[in-house]
Amino acid sequence: MAPQKSPAKPASTALVTGVVCFYLVAALAMVVANKWVLNATTTPLFFLWAQLAIAAGLFMISDVLRLLPDRLTFDLATCKGLIPMVGLNVVGLSFSNYTLKYVDASFYQVARGLVLPFTVCTSFIVLQSRPSLRILLCCGVVTLGFFCGVFLDGTEISLLGVGFGVASSAITAVHSVVIKQSLDIVGGSALSLSWYTNLLSAIVLAPLLILAGEGTDVVKLLFGVNELLVKPGTMSAFSTFIWGSTITGVLGFMMSIASLLSIKVTSPITHMVSSAVRGVAASLLAMWLFHDIITTGRASSIAIILLGSILYTWVKHQESQPKQVVASRSSYERLKMEDIETGEPRKK
Repeated sequence: MAPQKSPAKPASTALVTGVVCFYLVAALAMVVANKWVLNATTTPLFFLWAQLAIAAGLFMISDVLRLLPDRLTFDLATCKGLIPMVGLNVVGLSFSNYTLKYVDASFYQVARGLVLPFTVCTSFIVLQSRPSLRILLCCGVVTLGFFCGVFLDGTEISLLGVGFGVASSAITAVHSVVIKQSLDIVGGSALSLSWYTNLLSAIVLAPLLILAGEGTDVVKLLFGVNELLVKPGTMSAFSTFIWGSTITGVLGFMMSIASLLSIKVTSPITHMVSSAVRGVAASLLAMWLFHDIITTGRASSIAIILLGSILYTWVKHQESQPKQVVASRSSYERLKMEDIETGEPRKK
């Protein structure tokens, strides 16, 4: 009889803390850098294209230097299979950039606050995953927080930005379902999926930004006379664009690599708590850097959305527990000490 494998050693506290802190800092830097560039330029799609192109270029450089665990490939059949994934990625990221362009950075989380309800609805329609009453209540809390932010904010908000946020949330929900199917196409490799997504999204977005009418603004940004009339001590729009694209492109690449580690060492609850901290920190940074106004309505909206999201994660964790454990508890069956210490293996 083959020897049984010993349970995998849980990740160290230092490793989990490092991964969570990296994602927290990287995500905050992404939001701040995006808003910084979008405040100075009128080319959100060109800015997104630069981010994707830089990330794809870093993938290729890393592959040449053999810094990645697997070699990158490029297969036309795989590209065809990833068309839905790439299409949703391009549209979703574009709408997300437009959302951040038209609303304050502190309101961005509110404008995209319906991601969770849309995700549950999409899972029910596409995957036939029927949500429980507690899950629906959590979605109701999140939806309440969204409407509190929209109608009780107390400041003038862009309805266009809110519309882009809602559309972006819906696409993100569908995108999360398509990701699971796309992983099968690339053999389950998250690294390959990230490589294909960045490269193909950059290729698809290049003609779209011209069709969207950004061609003239791109020329002005790169070769405009206004870039020569910048006051000393201030940064031109072109310099802001270059620095912002480089920072966000590198961060996007690093987050793609770190996602492999994050899947292994963090739990959904840890991820949701870090997202909650990130949302609050983003609002405070926006208030400090961009002089955004945090009204009572906006603060309450963010708090309610985060509360509903955390409750949802806790409920999903409870519902995912094996029925055998529940049955054993109800019958007062003794549990082995190693089962208590190790627990169930975390799903990927």
